[in-house]
Amino acid sequence: MQLHIAHEKDLPVALRQTLIDARHQRGWSQAELGRRVGLPQTHISGIETGKVVPRFDTLLEIVRVLDHDLLLVPRDLVPIVQSLTRDRGSRGAHPADDEDERPLYAPDEDPGEEERRPS
Repeated sequence: MQLHIAHEKDLPVALRQTLIDARHQRGWSQAELGRRVGLPQTHISGIETGKVVPRFDTLLEIVRVLDHDLLLVPRDLVPIVQSLTRDRGSRGAHPADDEDERPLYAPDEDPGEEERRPS
């Protein structure tokens, strides 16, 4: 049995799978994602299979187009963050699915906004 040891510069399998899942959730082909970020389909395929390691700015653009964020999390908090994202995945694919739930980074509504809304 041969073991493959990943190089430090490889994208983690979980990150690549998240990119694939996010692309599938939008119903996009690799070619469509590539068109939206300005890359050929073969490059997207290479990133998803781990054959190509994208530059950081390219990865950020792919993540942005897929309506996700990359977060820098202290290593000891990774299990907590992972459990939160697993829980979110079981409730629905998008925060809008949960009416009373708002992202933590969303700006507060203007307190006078409700007064201005037509009845």
